[in-house]
Amino acid sequence: MADTATVQEQAAPAGQGVEVHEAQLNEAADAGVRSAGQIDLLLETTMPVEACLGRQEMTVGQLLQLGPGSVVPLDRQLGEPIEMLLRGQRFALGRLVIVGDRLGVRITEVTSGGLSGGK
Repeated sequence: MADTATVQEQAAPAGQGVEVHEAQLNEAADAGVRSAGQIDLLLETTMPVEACLGRQEMTVGQLLQLGPGSVVPLDRQLGEPIEMLLRGQRFALGRLVIVGDRLGVRITEVTSGGLSGGK
């Protein structure tokens, strides 16, 4: 941590002094206790989650030739895990399942870091 003189030199133009004080964090600590109930608001926030079955690169010419009945082969083999994405980042792997009359993904692995942003 820089001493007061160093901070003053960096923060002020030559010849002008700046008064520097230590930060008091008592108010911030107290606010954390009061806002603990606000985590419930965050837990109720919805986020779009995507299931990626596979990918394929195609030329513009190939894309323009697509129509009803066209088949686009993907880069995955039958039975390979499905990637679960949150904001474009993989956070889990799973298997494709049928839930009633809909498709779903059964989570088999939460990737390292999970939703915490680690890789």
